[in-house]
Amino acid sequence: MMQLSFLGRGRPSVDGAMAGRMRTSLAEGAWVDHVSGWVKGHGAVFDHLRSTTRWQAHERPMYDRVVSVPRLMGRVPRDGPGHPVLTQIGRALSAQYGHPEWHVSLALYRDGRDSVAFHGDRMGDRRWDTVVAVVSLGEPRRFLIRRAGGGASMGWNVGWGDLLVMGGSCQATYEHAIPKCRRAGPRMAVMFRPVSVPEV
Repeated sequence: MMQLSFLGRGRPSVDGAMAGRMRTSLAEGAWVDHVSGWVKGHGAVFDHLRSTTRWQAHERPMYDRVVSVPRLMGRVPRDGPGHPVLTQIGRALSAQYGHPEWHVSLALYRDGRDSVAFHGDRMGDRRWDTVVAVVSLGEPRRFLIRRAGGGASMGWNVGWGDLLVMGGSCQATYEHAIPKCRRAGPRMAVMFRPVSVPEV
């Protein structure tokens, strides 16, 4: 059973001022903002999105075979109605980062076997100067970032309503991943990308 942090209970809301935001400056104009526990009442949001989203299981080619993508995916509103707090999140992100509208997509990591390998998001010609915001709901997982092409990584344990925003050249010069782990409860990533770039 998933154990919620204290702030996971109650009415869902966000702090539009993003008090407590911590910025990590990286090379080549890339940066990462982190706000711990940004979404209050995140447990209700997790439960609502998990039960109302028509989750999609994807496959991809790998060498000479087709394998299942180790996580479930969804988009709002295509695959479900979302949750009212997503509108609050979008407005807060717009106020802080300057993009008026957002594509919203979801990824459900059911347990520690679900993961995503190192990658940079496909952002078209905007990947050198854009933002990708990730709200993490459910149990914490390790979120890693490294220079594109390999090298040492740095990371954050994200879950329980945390916000992580990758900005500047991050999608072009860095890669991010959620690695597999031995034991983990379900985690959901709610991803916000500007509508000025293609959906992925």
